Amino acid sequence: MTQDELKQAVAKAAIDYVVDGEIIGVGTGSTANFFIDELGKIKHRIKGAVASSEATAERLRSHGIQVLDLNDVDTMPVYIDGADEINGGGAMIKGGGAALTREKIVASVAQKFVCIADGSKLVDVLGKFPLPVEVIPMSHAVVARKLAALGGEPRLRLKDGKPVVTDNGCYIIDVLGLAITDPADVEDKINNIVGVVTNGLFARQGANVCLLGTSEGVKKLEF
Repeated sequence: MTQDELKQAVAKAAIDYVVDGEIIGVGTGSTANFFIDELGKIKHRIKGAVASSEATAERLRSHGIQVLDLNDVDTMPVYIDGADEINGGGAMIKGGGAALTREKIVASVAQKFVCIADGSKLVDVLGKFPLPVEVIPMSHAVVARKLAALGGEPRLRLKDGKPVVTDNGCYIIDVLGLAITDPADVEDKINNIVGVVTNGLFARQGANVCLLGTSEGVKKLEF
């Protein structure tokens, strides 16, 4: 199976976690896009969705799904999103699509986080995928120096020679060369750096369920 076929398989499997008559939180990225396409087929079953990015909101609306402001939502049963890496304890690295802050916020409101990913995303130790850190633009140089002091190799994310700007008007620093054996501790340390909005470690609040697409079918991990 191709990677896209694996992503589509987990997207279809995730529909089982949609709660009828309720609001659903939806993530950002290529795997989440497959899920949105599947969600569009059952849009009559849900009240609406909360999007973790402008791109996700646009895709949801293209399927005729009502997009709600998170400020108007007290709680939701489930948040469904992909991951760039996930370990055996449900801790993840996210943010390859630069939506990590909104993803973390929306996930915090949901009662359950369902991660959907192809099998290559499951790792023993997080950090081979560069860790995204969202920062206030004026602070990116000083934050980069402090990230380097933690043992990483920080790189400002660029596109066409200019810094990538998030939906929040911030920059992304990708930290290479980390072997993250204690994800919750690293998440806290980076978030305590002044100028950091948040980082892409989802460890304090990780996945509750992970649906992994493999050549043998969709495998479910529960944490």
